[in-house]
Amino acid sequence: MSEQHPLAAAGDHEVADERTSAPVRPREDPFHDGPADLASLAPGAVIRTRRVSLGLVGLVPQPGLQAWQVAYRSTDLDGRPEVAVTTVVRPADRPADRPADRPGDGSRVRGLIGYQCAIDAVSDRCFPSYAMRAGVRAWGALPQLELILVGHLVRMGFAVSIADHEGRGGAFAAPREPGHRVLDGLRASLAAPAIGLDPDLSVGLFGYSGGGMATSWAAEMAPDYAPELPIVGAVLGSPVGDPGEAFLKLNAGRYAGLPALVVAGLQHVYPGLARVVREHANLEGRRRLQALEEMTTVAAIWRYRNDDFDDYLDAPLADVLATPEVLDVFTDLRMGKHAPACPLLVVQSRHDQVIDARDVDSQVERYVDAGADVLYLRDRLSEHTSLMVLGFPAMLHWLVDRFETHGPATTGTRDHVSLALSPRAWPEFVRMAASLARTLVGRAA
Repeated sequence: MSEQHPLAAAGDHEVADERTSAPVRPREDPFHDGPADLASLAPGAVIRTRRVSLGLVGLVPQPGLQAWQVAYRSTDLDGRPEVAVTTVVRPADRPADRPADRPGDGSRVRGLIGYQCAIDAVSDRCFPSYAMRAGVRAWGALPQLELILVGHLVRMGFAVSIADHEGRGGAFAAPREPGHRVLDGLRASLAAPAIGLDPDLSVGLFGYSGGGMATSWAAEMAPDYAPELPIVGAVLGSPVGDPGEAFLKLNAGRYAGLPALVVAGLQHVYPGLARVVREHANLEGRRRLQALEEMTTVAAIWRYRNDDFDDYLDAPLADVLATPEVLDVFTDLRMGKHAPACPLLVVQSRHDQVIDARDVDSQVERYVDAGADVLYLRDRLSEHTSLMVLGFPAMLHWLVDRFETHGPATTGTRDHVSLALSPRAWPEFVRMAASLARTLVGRAA
């Protein structure tokens, strides 16, 4: 790059190398701290950069994935400046004996994908910047498994930006600010000189479940917050639709730990909700919320399966949910109030046991009514977890097509017996299996 990107920090060429350092949890890591002049920086401005090593579940090194972390200026729910962090992964440098034009080499980057993990927790052990690094112990953190899909995207030749979209405080399900962090992370990824990406790269967005929710916010916020980013399309896999409705439907069921995690996180960003918790949660309920702040997603789901919030309140749950403070939060969480400017692919299982398909139907309707271009694929033979794998080829092919064509996108709603039955998906499953094998054994190529 002949000229420094306007968002690149003046000292960014001095990149710390922490590939052999023991990872530190984000709440204790000074890399996440803000400078004194944070408010004077533009959103997306690079603050500092470091090299890191990635590892599958912390144990299997990934030498084929070059990784950096970038701390940058972003904006929280209340419009205040904050520091956010993204992990940027790109193909490793091309070996001397390999053809320069082979797809997937570091010699050619096809585009930049903002990949939003299903963090779905309050604990910083579940943040991608920690959970994806080699040497960590974060059993039950979902981003550790999503590294498999990130590796596949990188081997296809894409650079991938994986923001800690919940922020340093772990505000699971908070609205709007995940979009700010994702978009500013993309700005910083393109600006950091050490990473060496072409600042004119096209950008795509991808996320599933909690990551699909964050991707929804990024797509919604982009037209006003980051209109200069050349976003070609966004994939919203099972994107929740209405977190308030999800709370009501999941409470007292197998996945009751998820709405409990939402309350544990949101009480720190909504003062009214925090006041309701103080006034109505009994001692055991307050202890439960405090314990959830240290749990990984899988641990919380297992520990609090079939739990009912009614058992932790001094008033009926229906009465607490009807308070103005809680109703205001539920309204604020609902996606679909802003029309994304980029084409959208929404994928949803009709028999999803975690996300009610009717809530996603409504989210899609709100986008269409607002003028967005949406292709909505509904799958009948999958459920929540299996669709992420079985529908990945369809989601990936759509996004790759957006990078390659940039033309008008197909719209409408289509019902499928199974997205995995498409002949176009079969070769991709073979490539995914090969990529998985390389990830499991830590092969560079």
